[in-house]
Amino acid sequence: MPTVEFRGEKIECEENAVLRNVLKRAKKSPHNGKAKYANCHGNGTCGTCAVQITGEVSEKGRKESIRLGMPPHHPSHDLRLSCQARVQGDVTVLKYPGLFGQHLDQDPHPPVKDADPDTDTDTEA
Repeated sequence: MPTVEFRGEKIECEENAVLRNVLKRAKKSPHNGKAKYANCHGNGTCGTCAVQITGEVSEKGRKESIRLGMPPHHPSHDLRLSCQARVQGDVTVLKYPGLFGQHLDQDPHPPVKDADPDTDTDTEA
């Protein structure tokens, strides 16, 4: 059973589970700020659930590649949409600042216990 490490916590999931769903079931959010409420709800069109993933996940599909190729994202950014990525093995997931999680020039959000309430991504509507 794969393990997802997100903000210092480990979450077990079924192989091939959609990463966004895994996080939501664990009461974690792949969104920042108002994107927790205003997002495409897993359709791969808004880009607000972009995260950096290390480990085994599915290949990028056409829809995801197109969305990550549009501003504020860029094809050279090492990001995935959590609503499109399927967990295929153990993964580590980092969420960066910015409404779209696009500020790779800044540090990723810290583990939950060290979180700043203004940047906390754990509350989902």
